[in-house]
Order: sequence, then C-alpha cells, then structure tokens
Amino acid sequence: MNITCLDMEGVLVPEIWIAFAEASGIPELRRTTRDEPDYDKLMQYRLAILKEHKLGLKEIQETIAKIDPMPGAKAFLDALRAEGQVLILSDTFTQFAMPLMQKLGYPTLFCNSLTVAESGEITGYQMRCEKSKLSTVKALQSVGFETIAAGDSFNDLAMIQASKAGFLFRSTPQIRQEHPEIPAFEEFDDLLAAIRAVR
Repeated sequence: MNITCLDMEGVLVPEIWIAFAEASGIPELRRTTRDEPDYDKLMQYRLAILKEHKLGLKEIQETIAKIDPMPGAKAFLDALRAEGQVLILSDTFTQFAMPLMQKLGYPTLFCNSLTVAESGEITGYQMRCEKSKLSTVKALQSVGFETIAAGDSFNDLAMIQASKAGFLFRSTPQIRQEHPEIPAFEEFDDLLAAIRAVR
C-alpha cells in the first residue's frame, strides 16, 4: 500500500516567511530551508529578527490570511487524494498552517507548534519529533506503507531519499544540481503523472 508524502511550503502554498518578509519590509526573513539546511539555526535567526522588530504571531497570521495555495495546487491534491492516501509533512507550525489547510480542503497535516507568550511574542518552537519528515516516513514504512515523497528544500531530501520514489518540485538550481539522481518537475501535471507511474 502506498502513501504519498508532500512538503507544504514551496510545493502547495507559497513560502510563508517570504510572504511575511515582503509584507513587513524585512528582507532578512526571506531566508528559508531552501537556503539553510540547519532548521534550528534558521528558526533562531528568524526569532531574533522578530524580537528585534517587535513582531509577533498576530502580524504573521495577518499575512497568512492573504496567502492562497499555488495555482493548480488544490486540483493536484484532490486528484492525488481521490486515488490514494496523502500526508502533508511540513516543518511549518499549526498556528501558521490551519488557514491554508482550509483553502486546500483540510488534507492531513503533520507539522510543529510555536511557543507564544500572552503578549503574542513567539518565544520558541516545538518540533513534533526529531528529523520529523524522515522519522514519519520510516514510521509509515514500519507499519506496511511504501512511501512516495515530493518536496523542494534541503529538509525534504531525507524523506525523498528514504522513499521508494521521490521527486523535487520547483526546487532551487543548487539542490537540483547537487542531486541529479532525483527527478525534478516544475508543473503539477508532470508531478502527478510521475507519482501515478510509481503508485
């Protein structure tokens, strides 16, 4: 039995931190897991910038409310879900993701959570588990699933490489160049066809 595991940001919806960087006028917040492989280092960097500018969860959620899924993303996801099990594996946070999940028809999402003070300041974050995407794929495999994975960033590589089939979607030139063995696609129709071919 197959289960398809998809990254969220950069695959189904625009990058939240890039959208917030543009909305807040703070270009340093454009840095994502496409640029920084060390997730904790990236989050500490982000939290320091938010603290410096006195920005909290409310401001980020106001930006998220204006974000729509990428054109074609919901139809792609609906087609996948009609034919088999799909799981969204993301390093985003529950407090960020829920409005976007509503727009995608509430697919199953495994992600992390933020620690937020009463003032609205984001003081930290809690990972669901260590190496959450790889750990989840291995756990699924341990209970009889064969996994198919797709993502765009450094933090997706482990789940892609551990799966029976894996794909890059709208990834960076650097990641595609460093991993020529992973098929890379730019359009939802092509990714859908590739997933169907290995299901």
